[in-house]
Amino acid sequence: MEIKKRYSDEELQEFKELILEKLETAKRDYEMLKEGISNTSNNGIEDTSPTFKVLEEGAATLSKEEVGLLAHRMAKFISHLEAALVRIENKTYGICRVTGNLIAKERLRLVPHATLSMEAKMKQD
Repeated sequence: MEIKKRYSDEELQEFKELILEKLETAKRDYEMLKEGISNTSNNGIEDTSPTFKVLEEGAATLSKEEVGLLAHRMAKFISHLEAALVRIENKTYGICRVTGNLIAKERLRLVPHATLSMEAKMKQD
């Protein structure tokens, strides 16, 4: 039996649709995170004691840092998904960059931007 070297055009189209769906969701989430970072709306703490106001501002700073980290991770995820779309167009999607073998469909459905097969990933860790 001949070993497949790449996924068929139909299979690539299936993965493209999955990636486009994830990309749309990721971009929407990213925009919400960016809005959360830049939101300067008032939290209604003017009439509280100064101690509570300081605590509230400290919590807001920490929250903005956490949201900033999440936004950075989401931007990176979006970048990986867009790179996967380029690989689909080049018909190199789903090929492990270490072994040269096809990455299992199950893995690609869970991690559509994967560039390593499980075999190569396990060796890497």
